[in-house]
Amino acid sequence: MLNELLLQRVAERAARGDARAQWARLITACLPFADAATTELPLRRLLRLSLFQVSVGMTTVLLTGTLNRVLIVELNVPAVLVAAMVAIPFLFAPLRALIGHRSDTHRSHLGWRRGPYIWFGSLLQFGGLAIMPFALLISGGHGTGAEWIGHLAAVVAFLLVGAGVHTTQTAGLALANDLAPEHARPRVVALLYVMLLVGMLISGVLMGLILSDFAEVKLVGVVQGAAVLAILLNMIALWKQEAQDLALTAKDRPRIAFQAAWAEFSAGGRASRLLVAVGLGAAAFSMQDVLLEPYGGQILNLSVGQTTALTALWSAGTLAGLAFAARQLARGGEPHRLAGHGLVWGILAFVAVICGGVFTLTPVFCAGVILIGLGGGIFSVGTLTSAMALARDGKSGIALGAWGAVQATAVGLAIFVGGGLRDLVSHLSESGLLGTAMTSPATAYVVVYHLEIGLLFAALVAIGPLARYAPAAARPSPEAPKFGLADLPA
Repeated sequence: MLNELLLQRVAERAARGDARAQWARLITACLPFADAATTELPLRRLLRLSLFQVSVGMTTVLLTGTLNRVLIVELNVPAVLVAAMVAIPFLFAPLRALIGHRSDTHRSHLGWRRGPYIWFGSLLQFGGLAIMPFALLISGGHGTGAEWIGHLAAVVAFLLVGAGVHTTQTAGLALANDLAPEHARPRVVALLYVMLLVGMLISGVLMGLILSDFAEVKLVGVVQGAAVLAILLNMIALWKQEAQDLALTAKDRPRIAFQAAWAEFSAGGRASRLLVAVGLGAAAFSMQDVLLEPYGGQILNLSVGQTTALTALWSAGTLAGLAFAARQLARGGEPHRLAGHGLVWGILAFVAVICGGVFTLTPVFCAGVILIGLGGGIFSVGTLTSAMALARDGKSGIALGAWGAVQATAVGLAIFVGGGLRDLVSHLSESGLLGTAMTSPATAYVVVYHLEIGLLFAALVAIGPLARYAPAAARPSPEAPKFGLADLPA
């Protein structure tokens, strides 16, 4: 009798253990990044670390979403000037690889490598956002000072924000790689990138609601509130994350020459073709960044709140693109071909955007915005995975840094060119030099969108040979670890 009771209790405990295991598997399935947590980096600490990505996403929405619409439509600032200001932060993009390299080899008596870069990057980001709204109001003729003072102050503000965002994000992602064990790094960095998009999504919705009834005082409050929130999020993310290691930051520790590593990487033919495709594709997907919301406001008569919500639609499309690309790669998909699929989705997206504006079909226009995010997400994942495949000989830092530098630099140049081209075509259209058939306010925007479609076709031409002749070793196998956007630089 006693033995039967013992066996029954053992069976009950085993059943409870199986039930707990099933619940754990269910929670992991419902929370896609629950498996990113490890003993060394628990989920609570990991989520706190990811807050710096939320601040970067919030700042990105502010620069490329809210401010460009307000400046062009409400404050009547020329689009070329707005595009130039929004593109200023991207001047620091080519330095991302160097920033990461310097944080790797940072020398300090405190024993911290990443922390100082995150701290000073946060200060730069805060300072730029703090002075930005007043500089922009003066630039638009809504202040008491001379407009040239506003222009100068705006340039300084955007420079500070750009330097801060690129420094903080580069060092923060490097810190995440340091803290996570090797087997969990892909999932950890994937979570950080998704948090960036979540930050953009939430910020786009909140800023749209606050600015639904535009007022200059509200604009000042939103931008300066973002400045305070950014530094708070970054400091909470950094708090007690990095352990002191005096050996890594010792003054006598030898440094690897950055120039030699870069020259060795850029000498390869496949790497050069991939970077060309990355630059063309990134420019194609980004040229409309300062034009999409003014296009919705001027052509479709959308409010400030409605156009700011377009960033939320773009973020949702990008998340869907990431999920689709991750699933395809997990099944053994070829990354270059996957990037080509993203380019095709981008072509369809801009066709929808053009048709939505010309025929005043707001749902079609919104669908185009979602498809821009979808295609851009798939393209970014495909090219990033290709860059990871080039980094198998111990050159992961330089390879992925090159990917991030080319991608972000192309984005900055495309934003500037898109704004300048819109103003030029608008002037020609209004003066009647393009003919009576092209006097519509939508003409300038449509020309830019057609140029983006052309760049997407050029990117397809560049990446096509890589997809056709990709070596089998560069293709992920179904047995490979889950895709996680490892070492994402941008």
